[in-house]
Amino acid sequence: MEQPNTTESLTGGYLDMELLRFTTAGSVDDGKSTLIGRLLYDSKAIFEDQLESIERASARLGSEEVNLALLTDGLRAEREQGITIDVAYRYFATPKRKFIIADTPGHIQYTRNMVTGASTANLALILIDARNGVLEQTRRHSFIASLLQIRHIVICVNKMDLVDYDQKIFEQIKSDYLQNVAPKIDNSDIRFIPISAKLGDNVVEKSQNMPWYSGPSLLQLLETIEITGDRNLSEGRFPVQYVIRPISDKFHDYRGYAGRIAGGVFRPGDTVTIYPAGLQTRIKSIELGSKQLDEAFPPMSVSMQLEDDIDISRGNMIVKDTMPVVEQDLTAKICWLSTRPLVLGQRYFLKHTTHDVRCIVTNINYMLDINTLEKNYEKKQIGLNDIAEVQLKTTEPLIRDSYSHNRITGSAIIIEEGTNNTVGACMFV
Repeated sequence: MEQPNTTESLTGGYLDMELLRFTTAGSVDDGKSTLIGRLLYDSKAIFEDQLESIERASARLGSEEVNLALLTDGLRAEREQGITIDVAYRYFATPKRKFIIADTPGHIQYTRNMVTGASTANLALILIDARNGVLEQTRRHSFIASLLQIRHIVICVNKMDLVDYDQKIFEQIKSDYLQNVAPKIDNSDIRFIPISAKLGDNVVEKSQNMPWYSGPSLLQLLETIEITGDRNLSEGRFPVQYVIRPISDKFHDYRGYAGRIAGGVFRPGDTVTIYPAGLQTRIKSIELGSKQLDEAFPPMSVSMQLEDDIDISRGNMIVKDTMPVVEQDLTAKICWLSTRPLVLGQRYFLKHTTHDVRCIVTNINYMLDINTLEKNYEKKQIGLNDIAEVQLKTTEPLIRDSYSHNRITGSAIIIEEGTNNTVGACMFV
């Protein structure tokens, strides 16, 4: 596998700092929003006016102390009920890394919101209330994180202050998860941290109340966990988004292909194949703005010039090394996002990378019970928040990989004709 030279990108200032996207999940009242609020507050990532705003809101809601959960619970209904409904995104940075947090809801009826928030995450924080242990929601959210190919799962055993920081309780929850949940999900990197989001134990700084815990604090783990290897660097994928043809004398013969690299490492001189035509050529140059690059890798947005004049347009893909699958009959796992149920045989739009095609769902292979993780082969109707495996047929061949190999080229969204609403999220098998 070719490894990109990322040293320059990690030392070039804030804009070039490595970005970690992570999502939070857990049962209702496990403290997800409080944890994010504490993380932002203790890392000094909130402004004075934001703090003043939540102080006023806390007082208005009758709270005796500042309710840090209000930093992310922005909807009026969320603040009144003390729950998360919508996905809230927050951004912050430390000297070591930039972060995007997706605070997702815990209720089962908001499964689609969790899928949306977690779809681009590198890491999932799953909270467990130390008083309640592993619950049905813990299993559900762990499975969804695994289904979305989130490589790193951090189990935060929260509210340790309410169980007197008892090590035995933490170890029992850890053992229960490893025995009953971990074997059922496709994930090998699972970490456990005992915390108190309300009081800040092991969130930003190590807690003196739990000397028996020798691991890092949550922020230390987020700053140091290795995510570069999560990207597919062995299979070159470059979906063409735009063809650059300047109308000027200076760039009279310039033809560049712009887009975002979805996999692999590309270098000038590399032999590439253009799909769906199947024609081969070489990369003449790779450019980022006016700068010539020696190499490009995910998730960089660049333009490429090729040595040969080939008919290439938006929706085509420049491929290197291993070839993708090109087919019209596809198997996919889908999460249904609409209140209108899926209709077999109805035409939908399918948006895959930069390629838009029409499709129909020809068969429902099985429905998945996300509570028991069992497959139901009898049920044949997909409604809001349902997860199923289906057969799709597209009007044009799709250039794709399996979702387990590449989360970008292995995924798509289903759009309803007429309304233009996004109704489904697809992960190709």
